[in-house]
Amino acid sequence: MTDFAAGPGFVIILLAVAGLYATVGQAGATGYLAVMGILGLDPVVAKPTALALNLVVSGIGTFQFARLGRLSWRAIMPFALLGLPLAAFGGAVHLPAATFYPVVGVILIFAALQMGRTALRPRGSDGPRPRVPPFWPAVGLGAAVGLGAGITGTGGGVFLAPAVLALGWLDIRQTAALAAVCNLVLSAAALAGNYAAMPVLPPHLPIWALAVAIGGLLGATLGARYLPERALRLVLAAILLASGARLIMT
Repeated sequence: MTDFAAGPGFVIILLAVAGLYATVGQAGATGYLAVMGILGLDPVVAKPTALALNLVVSGIGTFQFARLGRLSWRAIMPFALLGLPLAAFGGAVHLPAATFYPVVGVILIFAALQMGRTALRPRGSDGPRPRVPPFWPAVGLGAAVGLGAGITGTGGGVFLAPAVLALGWLDIRQTAALAAVCNLVLSAAALAGNYAAMPVLPPHLPIWALAVAIGGLLGATLGARYLPERALRLVLAAILLASGARLIMT
């Protein structure tokens, strides 16, 4: 671990990343991985750290959606059926840094393009889609998302939300709630699988978790009440794009 990652500057960066992602309803795993990759942290440390931090922020988001009555367990269950065991399996898979960070870089670029597309989409194009996702296709998608989330340490929402919206299974609010819950349960499963295979967690993790919890709460509050979501999505897309390109070139 670098000296910077052990200091207060890294804590502030994590708080800012969590806050920025939370303003647009995301948990931030791709952002944490981008920062840790740029700092040169070993994937053995970076992956479980990103999953643990993602678990904290997605837990906050899930609680908020549950409090507002926006969770549909009937819609969530098919995605978790195979997603949970495959996330645990993927969590136990360890890629070398020369492979891990370029793969994460590609995912960051994908996430940036998707976030930019949603930001530029004309208002009113997210009409209500009250359908429940078809069971077996949702099971298959959940399996693929769970495996990808476990291997990369990204939590799964970055894969799931664009696919569900593109397939027209749920509207934007239902998809956000689904992504929050899937980030929570898939991150937990992947972290369990990772820890069972290689029990390595940094000693500073409790402080980092507190930082992202504060950032997530502040970001969610600001995003919901004060800040323009479209502009925030474009800013975040630009950050993801630059970070992804940087990790690919690492």
